[in-house]
Amino acid sequence: MAAKKSKSADKPAPEEFRSDALARALEKQDIAAVALALRHGNTVVPLLRAGARDNPLDGGEVWTFRDPNTGDVALLLFSDAKNKPANLPPGVGIYSPEWLRQFLTNHRETITTVFLDIAGPHPMQASPDELLKALA
Repeated sequence: MAAKKSKSADKPAPEEFRSDALARALEKQDIAAVALALRHGNTVVPLLRAGARDNPLDGGEVWTFRDPNTGDVALLLFSDAKNKPANLPPGVGIYSPEWLRQFLTNHRETITTVFLDIAGPHPMQASPDELLKALA
């Protein structure tokens, strides 16, 4: 008989929801290092709805910010789930460089800017096109 998995075993550990390379690059405000970290590491993304645990193809629904005055849409990325402001939806996902490249490509007409660690400790901002060049 197989042993039961505990619910906590299904959840990723908190250290999995971070990118040390991206955090270091943002701390230095080093654009080349940020590009390298995004190209070779995972990124924490706020989710409106988490993916279904039983469906590995369901990555959840990414949360974006739409400015009520201009209609501009921003994607927020984080180096660590702890840097996500509490007023955003509580869910987060961790996504690969391939996912980020595809998401930005699919939504490049909608997303006007990308914020990295918007609430700090070392925020940066870039256009989707700049990030796509970095991910190439």
